[in-house]
Amino acid sequence: MSETDSRTETERQTTRLHRAQSMLDRMFRTMPLGGRVRTGAFMALKTVLAASVAYGIGHALHTGQAFWAAISAIAVIQPHFGDTRGAGRDRILGTAFGGVAGLLGLWVGGGGDLLSFAVGLGVVTIACWTANAGAAARVGGITSAILLLVPSDGPLWETALYRLGEVLLGTACALGIGWLVAFAEERADENKRKEEDDASHTTP
Repeated sequence: MSETDSRTETERQTTRLHRAQSMLDRMFRTMPLGGRVRTGAFMALKTVLAASVAYGIGHALHTGQAFWAAISAIAVIQPHFGDTRGAGRDRILGTAFGGVAGLLGLWVGGGGDLLSFAVGLGVVTIACWTANAGAAARVGGITSAILLLVPSDGPLWETALYRLGEVLLGTACALGIGWLVAFAEERADENKRKEEDDASHTTP
């Protein structure tokens, strides 16, 4: 395949993706009130459970800033488990790239330095897109900004390591809770369908 054909195919795929996203957004907006309430209730349940468990574990382990675990869980959890899994992957990759880029920026000019921040942000964005993880670039940029712009005590490598651990903890909690709730939803839907089938068979 030539470079022109490859570029054309990429543009087609991008257009299809945008159309699919627009259709999905329209479907959610036109969902009946009962469906929206049910989806919102399950989303609230997953979010509260994932964030609370992540923060509780982080606080018990004395990670220093356990709220980052809770924030990661909230950022990762999605209405559907497949989306949660993808968001978790992006969160982990972005944090890892952002941690490395942040440390590079600290080595170049230190914390609070504009040039260091610009270098770190540019490196993490290029790295994520090169690794075919463009969605992780935003998370990577946030991570590098935290390392470079937020004052912290202790060795810089320790701060980066703790941040990665807290993000991994929050992501793991979001994935675990997301899977459990998705499993419960599937079982509830199966039971409902079974009851409807039984009712239709018994109706004269």
